[in-house]
Amino acid sequence: MSCPKLGVATALDQSGLRSSPEVVEEVLRRFRNAGMLGYQFFEWAGKQHNYQHSVRAYHAVIESLAKIRQFEIMWDLINTMRTKNLLNIETFCIVMRKYARAQKVEETIYTFNVMEKYNVSPNLAAFNSLLSALCKSKNIRKAQEIFDTMKDRFIPDQKTYSILIEGWGREPNLPKAREIYRQMINDRCQPDIVTYGIMVDILCKAGRVDEAIDIIKEMECNDCQPTSFIYSVLVHTYGIENRIEDAVDTFLEMEKNGVSADVAVYNALISAFCKVNKLRNAYRVLNEMKCKRVKPNSRTCNILLNYLIERKETDEAFKVFRRMIKICDPDADTYTIMIKMFSESGDIDMAFKVWKFMKKKQFVPSLHTFSVLINGLCENKNASQACMLMEEMIENGIRPPRLTFGRLRKLLIEQKREDVLEFLQQKLDLLVKEPLCD
Repeated sequence: MSCPKLGVATALDQSGLRSSPEVVEEVLRRFRNAGMLGYQFFEWAGKQHNYQHSVRAYHAVIESLAKIRQFEIMWDLINTMRTKNLLNIETFCIVMRKYARAQKVEETIYTFNVMEKYNVSPNLAAFNSLLSALCKSKNIRKAQEIFDTMKDRFIPDQKTYSILIEGWGREPNLPKAREIYRQMINDRCQPDIVTYGIMVDILCKAGRVDEAIDIIKEMECNDCQPTSFIYSVLVHTYGIENRIEDAVDTFLEMEKNGVSADVAVYNALISAFCKVNKLRNAYRVLNEMKCKRVKPNSRTCNILLNYLIERKETDEAFKVFRRMIKICDPDADTYTIMIKMFSESGDIDMAFKVWKFMKKKQFVPSLHTFSVLINGLCENKNASQACMLMEEMIENGIRPPRLTFGRLRKLLIEQKREDVLEFLQQKLDLLVKEPLCD
């Protein structure tokens, strides 16, 4: 990460590092947000003596490139995989997910349709992946249209129906979700624990808790016991509705029924206590997790941080952050929350300390993390450091949001630094128009 852009391969050559599938896969996993830097490492590793990229390595770099919309390079790699007979269903499922996330619906469908040309026969798993990609990107109507057209070719299973039910739930369109649920039963496809969980989640989000309880009773009649996920949904919903007694009762009922609380249920309970301003109780839950040997995760940390920051308790938030990073691994949101907190309070030095700590932990910043710090620097009229971060962001192949680039542009014009603005604009134009190949 500290190398000049064109010096990565040279530095790696001098490092004495020897490529192995395990090392390459781990580096690519860590650099999943680093865009072109990860791709440069991938290219270097592929040229090493007695080394061949694994399918997992190809998949990791394809995901990374698709995330920054370097689709041309992505297809070049897919063609390379074809020549090496490494393509499989998962390759195309990854591409469909990434296209859908970028709201490229036609390209998503094209990827499914082109599989046979690459000698990979689409099956029900691929069909489900196509529907899932479209549903998760809020294109449920297109997913439903494809399902109606192709359901005779790919006989739907429980997962197919669950994907569509969840898609209509996200819309949100509760009547349509109910309709697909009834169609599933009419087609003699018995709902499984996943389907039941999705229906409970949809109904709770729609404020129909009583109907969700009926689904749980239906489950139990079919010898399907509620899982910790279903209990976590109920606890979370009661928390949102400020029904803290019901949330606690549900948690106790879960334990009484012999279902062990996992981190998701504890997180829901912590969130419920925060919602009703009972921070002391939330801390007690955290201590109980320790006693029960349930390890908190980044979500646990983020719930507490968001609550404290919302109440302007920034000192307490920083204490929680320092405590939590010793017992769980922060995620991109954790670092972004802290950087944003310090930036908005005008403490740029502390924002940069968190940034440096994040990099020391070998965590590659995401688009949002970059944007938050650049916005904070612009707010504090620190154009020089904002420009350095913007350049790093672009060189990593990450296209900055229009609002963030616009703020920096305005600051540079105010400070009469049009030459720097022109330099950054040229770099951005190159990133937009051409894949970042050396």
